[in-house]
Amino acid sequence: MEIDLKNLTIKKAHEDMVSGKYSAVDLASAYLEEIKKKDGELHTYLEVYGDVLEQANKADEIIKSGKAGLLTGIPISIKDNILIKGRKVSAGSKILENYTATYDATVIEKLKKEGVIFIGRTNMDEFAMGGSTENSAYGPTKNPIDVLRVPGGSSGGAVASVASGEVLVALGSDTGGSIRQPASFCGMVGLKPTYGLVSRYGLMAMGSSFDQIGPIGKTVEDVEIIFNVIKGNDPKDGTSLKNSDLKLESTVKNKMKIGVPYDSLNVGGLDKDVLDSFNESIEKLKKLGHEIVKIELPNLKYSLAVYYVLIPAEVSSNMARFDGVKYGLRLSGENGIDDYFVTRAEGLGGEVKRRIIIGTYVLSSGYYDAYYNKANLVRELIRDDYKKAFEKVDVIVTPTTPSVAFKIGEKANDPLQMYLEDIFTVPVNLAGVPAISVPCGFKMIDGKKLPIGLQFIANHCDEETLFKISKDFLCEFTL
Repeated sequence: MEIDLKNLTIKKAHEDMVSGKYSAVDLASAYLEEIKKKDGELHTYLEVYGDVLEQANKADEIIKSGKAGLLTGIPISIKDNILIKGRKVSAGSKILENYTATYDATVIEKLKKEGVIFIGRTNMDEFAMGGSTENSAYGPTKNPIDVLRVPGGSSGGAVASVASGEVLVALGSDTGGSIRQPASFCGMVGLKPTYGLVSRYGLMAMGSSFDQIGPIGKTVEDVEIIFNVIKGNDPKDGTSLKNSDLKLESTVKNKMKIGVPYDSLNVGGLDKDVLDSFNESIEKLKKLGHEIVKIELPNLKYSLAVYYVLIPAEVSSNMARFDGVKYGLRLSGENGIDDYFVTRAEGLGGEVKRRIIIGTYVLSSGYYDAYYNKANLVRELIRDDYKKAFEKVDVIVTPTTPSVAFKIGEKANDPLQMYLEDIFTVPVNLAGVPAISVPCGFKMIDGKKLPIGLQFIANHCDEETLFKISKDFLCEFTL
């Protein structure tokens, strides 16, 4: 039978499989067929797993036994920097081309218990460094809405796999906007949870004080379902929030005070259509009965500068483990030291090398205080800005990105232009607060409706407010 994949949600798929309308094998087969038809052009997957139907058969057995949970038999794609035991994981890099994970990430353990079907691993910017998925060592992913354009990054493959109908939901990671920006570019819903609320154990580290695993879906409800499964304290992650730190009582309001940092919108490069769509979204929120409050986040203007000092520093430290000795690619030089240089020169891409060099510089003697320590001090000021803002408002709203999806190759040789795409998403990671991107409109270019995203930001551990306001706001857009 033909399954309506375009309008399928987790709950609908669950109800259909439990009622016997179709099986988990039927559902998995439908997605495999979509991948076969589309992925040769889109390149969302680096690998489609060979045991998908075997996984689906096991899910069907659980469903027939009457013990199925909401996610049993639900297909999901996994970004190529999240470990699944016994499966290849490369982080989009040649240096880990044939590396096989030796253990499961905590989020994978949790999903396995729910009986999900892992479809495959998705393409990404190498070691999550980039905003377009052009930095993958295995070639770029294309935007399903316009194949001449990028899907965003670094979780571009994960988001595009959902947007193209090649899977129902996906897991990505967000260090400075890597879930929200591609969600905006592809018209999907993407969540960056509170730092420490979802375990990072089994996620290949890029920026350890920034990285966060999060879900991607077509609806807020699907994203919320995945989030509720993967969140929670994990003793294996030293930065994981303890249960005592979490919000135990819901304080979600029906009518909210919504903060708008208007001064922060006066940035160069903000597309007129994006701004118009944002202003229309504000009017809609007013009509829904929410109060719009002008707020100030005075140190937000320093966010990109702070981020691109701290992130390379953390990259420099985290990438030191890829030395051609412990695991991954190993090439021979004239001696042991030369092995190291030859392996990294061949195995790592340009953007990764750029960040390692910058990070090593800012951490070096004589510059550590001038750059790294000063950036950390300003990071605290940015965190304080959000803290003060959330004393006045329940949620903050901004555009997700300053523009719509750009063409493949358009910004590849201009790192600064690429970095500016993160202007609205990076501050959230600096502060560690949660944020979600939802579609709010589109810009018509060359006959294509290119999506525009709206970003809601909440206080620490208040994802429930994000889900509530997003569901209130979200409209059906034909993208």
